[in-house]
This record gives sequence, C-alpha cells and structure tokens, in this order.
Amino acid sequence: MGLTRQYLRYEPAALFGLVASARAGVAFVALRGERGRYVAVPACEHVFVWDTRKGEKVLILKGLKQQVSCLCPSPDGLHLAVGYEDGAIRVFNLLSGESVITFNGHRAAVTALQYDHLGGRLVSGSKDTEVIVWDVINESGLYRLRGHKDVITQVLFLKEKNLLVTCSKDTLVKWWDLDTQHCFKTLVGHRAEVWGMALLSQEKRLITGSADSELRVWDLTYIQEVKDPDEPESKKSKASSLPATEENTEEDETLELDEHPEERIVKCSKVGSIMREGRDRVVTLGTDRMGKFLACHGTDAILEVFSVLSEEEIQKKLEKKMKKARKKAKQNSEEEPERSVELSLQEEIQRVTSVKASSKIKSFDLILSPKGELKMVLLLQNNVIELYNLDLSAQVPQAVRVSRITIGGHRSDVRTLAFSSDNIAILSAAAESVKIWNRSTLQCIRTMECEYALCSLFVPGDRQVILGTKTGKLQLYDLASGSLIETLDAHDGAVWSIALSPDQHGFVTGGADKCVKFWEFELVKDESSVQKRLSMKHVRVLQLDEDVLCVRYSPNQKLLAVSLLDCTVKVFYVDTLKFFLSLYGHKLPVLCMDICYDGTLIATGSADRNVKIWGLDFGDCHRSLFAHDDSVMYLQFVPKSHLFFTAGKDNKIKQWDADKFEHIQTLEGHHQEVWCLALSPNGDYVVSASHDKSLRLWERTREPLILEEEREMQREAEYEESVAKEEQPVVAGERQGETGLAGKKTIETIKAAERIMEAIELYREETVKLKEHNAICKAAGKEVPFPVNPILRAYGNITPSAYVLEVFKKVKSSELEESLLVLPFSYVPDLLRLFNEYIQQGSDVELLCRALLFLLKIHFGQITSNQMLVTVIENLKKTTISRVSEARDVLGFNMAGLQFLKREIEAKEEVTFFADATERFEEKKRKRKKKEKMVLAML
Repeated sequence: MGLTRQYLRYEPAALFGLVASARAGVAFVALRGERGRYVAVPACEHVFVWDTRKGEKVLILKGLKQQVSCLCPSPDGLHLAVGYEDGAIRVFNLLSGESVITFNGHRAAVTALQYDHLGGRLVSGSKDTEVIVWDVINESGLYRLRGHKDVITQVLFLKEKNLLVTCSKDTLVKWWDLDTQHCFKTLVGHRAEVWGMALLSQEKRLITGSADSELRVWDLTYIQEVKDPDEPESKKSKASSLPATEENTEEDETLELDEHPEERIVKCSKVGSIMREGRDRVVTLGTDRMGKFLACHGTDAILEVFSVLSEEEIQKKLEKKMKKARKKAKQNSEEEPERSVELSLQEEIQRVTSVKASSKIKSFDLILSPKGELKMVLLLQNNVIELYNLDLSAQVPQAVRVSRITIGGHRSDVRTLAFSSDNIAILSAAAESVKIWNRSTLQCIRTMECEYALCSLFVPGDRQVILGTKTGKLQLYDLASGSLIETLDAHDGAVWSIALSPDQHGFVTGGADKCVKFWEFELVKDESSVQKRLSMKHVRVLQLDEDVLCVRYSPNQKLLAVSLLDCTVKVFYVDTLKFFLSLYGHKLPVLCMDICYDGTLIATGSADRNVKIWGLDFGDCHRSLFAHDDSVMYLQFVPKSHLFFTAGKDNKIKQWDADKFEHIQTLEGHHQEVWCLALSPNGDYVVSASHDKSLRLWERTREPLILEEEREMQREAEYEESVAKEEQPVVAGERQGETGLAGKKTIETIKAAERIMEAIELYREETVKLKEHNAICKAAGKEVPFPVNPILRAYGNITPSAYVLEVFKKVKSSELEESLLVLPFSYVPDLLRLFNEYIQQGSDVELLCRALLFLLKIHFGQITSNQMLVTVIENLKKTTISRVSEARDVLGFNMAGLQFLKREIEAKEEVTFFADATERFEEKKRKRKKKEKMVLAML
C-alpha cells in the first residue's frame, strides 16, 4: 500500500455576528442575585445570556449540534431548561454554565417547556404531538401523554391541583389528570390552531389565543370532593360534587354530571373574548410570573399589554358600581336596586398600552420589578433584543425603550466576506451595514452604513475597503475614520463579483449589465484636506452577451475567467481581451469559481450542485464532483495548495482535493443556507456566513486527518442516527394507549444495556471460576492463589456482584428504563438474584426497587411462569418490603428532626423561616394599607 496523503483538520473555533436566533423564546434569568437585568436567548445551538444594561454577553451555555427550539427558566432561577430541534432537553446550571441533566424522549423538535411551581417536574411538548412529564430531581422521565394530533404549542401545570393543560395546532385544549395520567376533558371551542394560552386570576381563568384577533376567556371551577372521608368512593353523591344552584334540583344535576363525567374535576365555561388590535394569528401569549399582566403579539411589530385585576381590586370596583347603582335607584324610584351589579370582562382585563418595536417580534418575556415597573424584553426577527420599561404609576403608562442589543450582528443576511492581508481583520457586509471584526477577539471594531452589498475586498494596505452593491454602485470606505469616501456608479445592474488584480494596482468587476469593467487605484487631491486620498479610475470594459456572475484573475495576471448566465465560463487574455477558452458542461449557471495559486487548475461551482475541476491549459474537464445537495454558493482555493472549500445551500461547507478528486472533510455547524465564505491569506482560518444570521470561524489545527478514519466516523454517526429512528421496543402484551414510557431508544441506552450484559457475563464467568478454584483447593488440601480479573482489580479488588452494582449505578437515571427494556430476558434471572443480594445488604434501595418493579412489569409473564424464580421472587418480596419501610422511617425521622431544628432556631433567634416570613410580611402590609384607608375615610 502506498503512502496516504495527510491533510490537516479544520475545527470550529467560534460563532459570532449573532445576537439571538428567532427560533425559540427569550426569557429573563436570575443571575448574580439580580432579576430583570439578564436575558437568555437562543443562538443557533447555544444559549447566550446577555446583560441588558451593559449590552455584553456574560454567559454561553454551549449546545452540541442541534438548534435550540425552546427555553424555560426554573422557578428558583438557578437552572434553565433548553429544548432542541432533535427532541433532546438539557437542563443547565446558570451558576456554572454546565449541563447537569439530559432528557431524551421526543422524536422531533421540542416546542413547549414548563416547570411546575416547585421546580420538581418539567413538562415538554413537541412537534411529534406528544407531551412528556419529567422528574427533574430524580433525573428521569415519568410518563408520556398521547392525544393531540398536531404540534403542541403550550403546556401549563396547575399550582393547586395535580392537573396539566396542553394546547396544540389541532385546535384542541386538553386537560390531563396527572394522578391517573389520562385526558379527562377536551375544549373544542376553537375553529383554528390554538397558538398560546395562559392561566390568570389564581388559576380561575384560562385565556387562549388562536388564529384570529380574539383572545377567548374561560372560567374554571374546580369541583370539591365530598367531605366525608369514611364514605366509600362508589357511593359518593354525584350531586354534591358540583356547587348546586338554586334553580337546579339535585336530580337534574346528577343527570347532567352523568352526561358530562369529565366535569367531576373541573368545569370550564366560556365567559367572553378580548379583542386584540392585530388581525393576524397570536404568535406568543404570556403573563408575568405573578399573573398580574398579560401580553401578546402577532406576526407584526406590536406587543399588546393588558392588566389583570386581582380579586381585591374587582371587589372594590364592584362596591363602587353598587354605590352608583343605589344612588341612581334612589334618584329614580327611591327603591333599592334588586339586580346585582357585574363587571364586564373588559373591565377585569384592561388594556394598558401597545409597544411598537423596531421590527417584527418573535417572542417576549415580562417581569414586574420591585419598584412597580413592568420590564419587557423583546426578541426581534432581525437579530436584535430590545428592553422596554413601563411605568405603571403614570396616568397614561407609556413604554420607554431602555436598551437595545444590536452591535454584535447584522440586521440581515451577510452576503459577502473578506479577510485582510494580515489575517487579523474580517469584513462582513449585508443589506444595511458593513462591519469589521477582529479575528482574535471577535469584537466588532467598525460598523458603517452601506447599500445592499454583494461583493467586497480589502484595498492593499488594509486601510480601505470596496463594496459592490445591488444597485450597481462601488462604495469605498476608509476604516480609520469609518466613513464613506466615494461612491461610483459602476454598472447598470447588480455588481455580482469583484476581484483584486495580482499586481495589486487595480481590480475587476462583473455585473448584471453584461459588462466586465477594469479599474485602477489612483490618488486624487481632496478638496476638504491637503492630503491626497485614494480613488478608483475606470480604465477598460469588456462587453459580453450574458450577465456576468463571477470574475477571477489567474495568479500571473495573464488570464481572466468570467462566468456567465448561459452556464458557461469564458476565459480571456487580460492584455488584449481576446477570447481564449470556453468551459461548458454545467446544466445551470456557475455561481462561483476560483483559480489555484499556480494557475494550472480552475474549479467552478454551479447551481446544478456540481463542482467541476478544469485544466487551464486546454480547458479540459478533469473531474465533475457531486458536491452538495443544493446550489454551490461559494468556492475558494486554500492558498499555496490544490485544496479548495465549497459552501452550499445544504447548510454544509466541504473541503476537497483537486488533484485526487477526494472529499476531505465536511464542516457542519450552520443550520441554514451558507451564502459565502472567505479564507485567510495564510490558509489557517475559514470564516463563513449563513441565513441563520451567524458567522462562524474555523481554524486549521495541527491534527492530521486520515480519510479512512474520517469515513469510518461518518458511518458510525449515520448508524447512531439510524438507531434513534428505528422502531421503539415494546412491552409484551401492552397496547398503545394514552400514556407510555417517557424515554426513547438511543445509542446511549443501547450502550448502557450492553455494559449491563457484559457485567453480568463477567459475574457468571467469575462465579464459575470461583467454584472451580474451591474444588481445586479442596482436592489439593491447601489454599491455591486465585487469579483476580484485571477489571475487578482496576475497581479495587471488588467482588463480581459488587462490580455489577457499580455498572448499574453508572447508568444515567433518565436512560435506566429504556436500557432495561432492550436487555434480553436471559440476563433477568441473574439480575433478580443479584438484586435480592444487594437489597439484603441495604445498598441503593431506591434505585434497585425502581429497576426491580420495572423488570417485573415488562417481563411479568415470563417471570411468573418460571418455576426457578418463584423462591427468588418470594425472598425479594420479604427483603424489599422491610428495606423500603426502613428507608421510609429514616426519611420520616430526618424530616421530623429538621422541623425540630427549625423550631429551635426560630425560638432562639426570634426569626421566621422561608415562606412563613414572606406570608407574614404581606399580611402586615395589607393591614397597614387598610388602616391608612380608614384614616383617610374618617378625615
């Protein structure tokens, strides 16, 4: 075998130019003890935490490959749950920035996340139409709820009751009883998708947003259970479970409840609607954490804010109305008004203001500051975060924009990139501005307004830059002052391409007006100053029959390659402009091309998804490569080599060898079309720009890349991906119902099952060896040295059964059930015997009981029919019950001890703890306010 050619690997170095992705929501997070200052936003696969006061990035929660699709901070403010496009959920610790828990259960993007009020459970909804409830403390899935027929848009836990409300694009709102894990009620009052919902007025109201301008409001009545605890459940009077109205007789009510059995838990009735100003669908609907303010927005730039009156405020308003009614009645007929006074829905939920953002809103979050201000953070479509304050004490509350985070990125897609000759500065230009970045710090050092830029270059010396625009202009900027020096009308159509001449005295441009124009740099006298300034002089023009898409010089400046709209590339002599070669073979126009450093090869990338490599001596096509799954948008050779990079609309960047026609490496990271890339003059860095608004920097490492290994890794990745898409394992005899197991089969669960199998096999082997050893010792009449297994020695000479327990403890809590589900039954009898041994020792009782009960559930038939296991199960029954009751007693004792310590400390220091203190403080506040009002009334 001959020598394999070695390449150097390019690794992702940084992601920059992105303030926030508009895919998921924005959320206020508590950091360094402050609320309302820091916001978490999705940024492709990462989550950025921004300080809105300083406009700085303070924390990056690093993701893996998939894009972030959902965010939800925990009630204690210490954690942030992040949902991804592939259905994974990761919980991050905001203090360390590390991922602490990973949940795998959904088969598609996570679309909704919500914690319960204690932060112990997390519920997630997904594009796969399923809802999963997770136990955050035990780090495992509890159950999966099926019933919706389309994407889940919102999920909400109820504080008081163990209930869950979910809404979906299938127009339904479903109520789930989490004690029995079933859907007991479905609201069918919507004609179109339900895009959002919120609970108001201490969970006595539900408000839903749909595809129209109506916010529907529903009254919730929670049915009280029968008071008598001794009465058996079957004999509960159905009538007593509903508050009886005076008109209805008890028989009517019993009848009614028999017809609607779902109303035994909660009764839901529509009260009315609140009209929004927007005519389109609701995009986000939400409240602040106290439930005092409600806000929503559509597909436009306006956020509508509503104030929700508390019960006390409603009572006051009713009293006022009642007084007025009595006054009127006295004036009219001297009689007391008999009819009761009621508040309209519009009076209970009042419009406060509308906030107009600078662009389309994608999501928002609200927080009520202790000063009584309402803070609103808006995530906009154009890579901007805006923070508004609403002063509620004002007569007419007006939202004031406090801060705006924009400097870190462009408002629109970057269409051109360039590197300075010293490899330090990067130029990026979009439809509204051109920015200069420092490559090492990734800081934006200059931002200058421009027209819609399509191509760019650094002028030799790196002090000026030139942009070609969509309107046909050339714009020359000075970097030191950050000002536009000159604008020239270069072409009648868009300037599609610009190339610097190798002698660095000028450049060439190609445009949509079928012209190639040659320019030279010149120094002209500036009227405003004594010094001369740089300018551009038009020297020659080459007229062609078709629009010019791309132009490139050969390194010796003898040839000029021009790609045309007729799918060909024409090569001309630079000095005489005479025609030399025509390269034809592409089926669609050539969008990009480049000539290698020695002028022997030209590579062309086309919209037909192919890259062709041609010899520049005779115009012969060396090879045609199927490069991308969509148009090839950009192509550039690595300096001083025959390797080149291509960027495609399939989100990928690929490296190729033009001599061996080999695909070397794929740089995956962008989540949408890659528009352009640029290589640094030394070839160590690649920077790329995409439709996902991000710029990515890739760095050449010293690590050699071997093609065979690369292909092997690719095959492994494909296999791992296919495992997750396979049919999920099923439990024998179980039909798919409303509920199911929370987890899903992944490569990790298979590996965990394999590790358990290997450990049991080692245990079996060692047990046999030990028996043989004992027999040998008996025959020899003396102790013969026993060879210890190297694995057990590595674990500190532990016993084989202890090794199985070690392996078992290392299985992630969230993957335990799925790992046991793929474990073959032949290993189960050994496991049960080992469990008996461990539980007798009293080690890891909770974990083992969880695994034991799950194994009994899924292998019930086989275990009960196996005579060999009867004694094992009997022993397990005795040991398990005694050990579990012991563990429960220990917990009870500890709880009682903690309660006693709390009382002792309170008695000593005369302070109250935790929730009690805040409750008493609120009570004092209420009493003080009442006193003040009474004094005012007396005055």
